[in-house]
Amino acid sequence: MKSSWTSPRRRGAAAALFAVTAVLVAGCGSSDDGTDDNPLAGGDKPAGDTVVVGSNNFAESTLLADIYGEALKAKGIKVTYKPNIGSRETTYGLLKNGTITVLPEYNGSLLAYLDPKAAQESAEAVNSAAQAKLDPKLTLLESSPAEDKDSVSLNAETAKKYGLTAESSLADLKEAAPELVIGGSPEFQTRHQGLVGLESEYGLKFKSFKALDAGGPLTQAALKKNAVQAADIFTTDPTITKEKFVVLKDPKNLFGFANVTPLVYKSGLSEEGVAALNAVSAELDTATLLELDSQVQLENKDPLDVAKAWLKSAGLG
Repeated sequence: MKSSWTSPRRRGAAAALFAVTAVLVAGCGSSDDGTDDNPLAGGDKPAGDTVVVGSNNFAESTLLADIYGEALKAKGIKVTYKPNIGSRETTYGLLKNGTITVLPEYNGSLLAYLDPKAAQESAEAVNSAAQAKLDPKLTLLESSPAEDKDSVSLNAETAKKYGLTAESSLADLKEAAPELVIGGSPEFQTRHQGLVGLESEYGLKFKSFKALDAGGPLTQAALKKNAVQAADIFTTDPTITKEKFVVLKDPKNLFGFANVTPLVYKSGLSEEGVAALNAVSAELDTATLLELDSQVQLENKDPLDVAKAWLKSAGLG
């Protein structure tokens, strides 16, 4: 999910088996007494037998909610959906009061919402810090490797010219950067998660900067037309697939963490439900999420159909 300062949707892994006696939540820590690692511990008794899966008001969140809901249904759990609710400010409150049981979240963006000053040094540390700030009725489950966050992406022409591929890192751009115009939101020019950090962390000094929007249509169009050769594009934006943009790796995690992570109202989800969602996280990576987003947003497929097909292919449906 995009970084907390660039987009409203950012204000947004392996466990296929589940031990009945305990659930180890990646980086989420233990209960207050330090004796119970079960993420459902501390919740009230379930008020009903139906899990309510919500989503924020953007396409990827709806798709992820469908994936979660259908994975739960595959285990015989009753599910209803509340899609396209709104921003985190709204959905977090609905989770706290139990109106929503499960919501797709992005760990770094959630932490930035709960504690804007918190450092983000690793995915595990982000999860631990977010868990500590959560309302006690809520918990994070396993994070997936899938991330939707800022990136420096090149158009196909530029990548080919300098011999850069999806396996290349930002460090590999150092020699070419002085010849390139980079585009992004106005804030990208002055933020550490932007030009400042690209220079201090990777030594990148670009020819110039063009102020556009936060990974939106202006930035996408400018990169496509070569008005800029590099741009801040989000890592699961279907434009990457459509225009064959090349996303450079960020091994120093300049752009933070935005791992897709289920946020759960503890008393509303069974242990079997936890196991089902953790199994989804174990299978979902960024490339997969980009492909699924592309099916929905470029091919106009129904997100529910896309969710069901992927779950079946992953052995989870």
